[in-house]
Amino acid sequence: MLMRMSTLFVRTLREDPADAEVPSHRLLVRAGYIRRAAPGIYTWLPLGLRVLRKIEGIIREEMDGIGAQEVTFPALLPKEPYDVTGRWTEYGDGIFRLKDRKNGDYLLGPTHEEMFTLLVKDLYGSYKDLPLSLYQIQTKYRDEARPRAGLLRGREFTMKDSYSFDIDDAGLEESYQRHRDAYVRIFDRFGFDYVVVKATSGAMGGSASEEFLAKAEVGEDTYVRCTRCDYAANVEAVQVSPPAPQPYDDVPAAHAEDTPGTPTIDTLVDHLNERFPRDDRPWAAGDTLKNVLVILKHPDGTREPLAIGLPGDREVDQKRLEGQLEPIEVEPMDEAEFAKHPSLVKGYIGPGVLGESNESKIRYLVDPRVGEGTRWVTGANQPGRHVIDLVAARDFTADGTIEAAQVRDGDPCPQCQARGDDGVLESARGIEMGHVFQLGRKYADALGLQVLDVNGKLVTVTMGSYGIGVTRAVAAIAEDTLDDIGLCWPRHVAPYDVHLVAAGKDEAVLAAAERLAHELSGAGVDVLFDDRDKVSPGVKFKDAELIGVPTIVTVGRGLTDGVIEVKDRRSGERESVAADHVRDHLVALVRQR
Repeated sequence: MLMRMSTLFVRTLREDPADAEVPSHRLLVRAGYIRRAAPGIYTWLPLGLRVLRKIEGIIREEMDGIGAQEVTFPALLPKEPYDVTGRWTEYGDGIFRLKDRKNGDYLLGPTHEEMFTLLVKDLYGSYKDLPLSLYQIQTKYRDEARPRAGLLRGREFTMKDSYSFDIDDAGLEESYQRHRDAYVRIFDRFGFDYVVVKATSGAMGGSASEEFLAKAEVGEDTYVRCTRCDYAANVEAVQVSPPAPQPYDDVPAAHAEDTPGTPTIDTLVDHLNERFPRDDRPWAAGDTLKNVLVILKHPDGTREPLAIGLPGDREVDQKRLEGQLEPIEVEPMDEAEFAKHPSLVKGYIGPGVLGESNESKIRYLVDPRVGEGTRWVTGANQPGRHVIDLVAARDFTADGTIEAAQVRDGDPCPQCQARGDDGVLESARGIEMGHVFQLGRKYADALGLQVLDVNGKLVTVTMGSYGIGVTRAVAAIAEDTLDDIGLCWPRHVAPYDVHLVAAGKDEAVLAAAERLAHELSGAGVDVLFDDRDKVSPGVKFKDAELIGVPTIVTVGRGLTDGVIEVKDRRSGERESVAADHVRDHLVALVRQR
């Protein structure tokens, strides 16, 4: 294919767009790949659409390769299936809802589990029909409260979502592995650096959950990996190993002490070391038990207070907390909410008033580190007083545990800890690009997806769910490969194979460039030909570097010596190739992919 810059629908920009927060957003707009239509909503221009279609093509090849079959559902969906599964309510403000002229309720699809399940229920009824895998590549809609980072967090986006249907759990295991292997091939072909980590399934339910994260400093996901073994997990999925029960027969009885002017952990630790010094070592923040109050906003609109107890040297990780409670939203307890609970003394809250069986009736969940026999300093529920030697299970009992505390570099690796090894965790940032998990029977149960087994008995089908962010992949690839001067696409996904620049107004140069463009196109090479006659070579070169096609070919002054310059966009390496051989050289270069 041959496309001329003189007719291509594009306008490159020299200045960054005002709303751009991350490099990929800035460059995709400046290079003429996308344009903002509204917050979190983008128009795809010809260059961007070519990249998007190549990404879709890679996904289709690999999904078809494992026997999955493509379908397409509508984006406008009826309320009823989502009512049955409870997600019409659970999604809360996160979906776009609308009514038709007859006052019927609809939504713009954020995801399609219900529709896939009902489609299979409608058409299949025997174990002989399974296993089955279906997928679609389709636009999704979510009413993001804070769309940001261009294509990385939008309100309209394209996803590949697929589902496997099996007669039993063994079949699900096999389907899951086939999809996981296909994902590895897909992300290898995308050409960016990624990691596979353990993850939670959130509101989707299910088990055996893994995420594919593109490594990126601008990523919204924090993951950890072990310095010793192969353990890697999204921080939301890290499970803290609780300490073994500790004896406490010789621990003194809990005693409340005056600790004036100590509403913070730091001031409390200073006071303890001054007034109540320990014999073995100084008091530290990790010896204190702080209790954080939040409000849970349930999808049905109800609000519930929750107290979280955790060591004083840790903070509550908002994303980690929300990951445990999804689809419930979490917000800090404000002064008005606090005033509704007179038993709480701000700055000095302790377990004595927390818990559904105590005075406040506030549900109390603690970090797993607050195990049986552990010993703490915490609030006495009186101004200026704390309790020392408060022992878990002896002096207080929580309503349960929750993984909500921040995960820090240097924390023990859960996998190594279980083996008796000494690996520790280190953190990094990433962009969630894919998610595979064993969904189980949640939606099949809710919607009655059953088939007859080999004995003629009705059994509920088990499902797997597998997603890829397609439009997000464009940004993730750009983010991983760009440089200071522009985009730098891997050849698999680049909009064109060769960016051909005619540098100068000499008729021989223009004729040679024109001839080379047609020769390459005839050989099956996709060529973007900068044939603009009123644009300087400097501007053409800047545009070529900005647009980021992997091979830049310049027909210019070197033609008088019988050579044409070939530049690798990523490495910057240049070579002079004989004009008579440049066509064959470029064809071989492109076909190496």
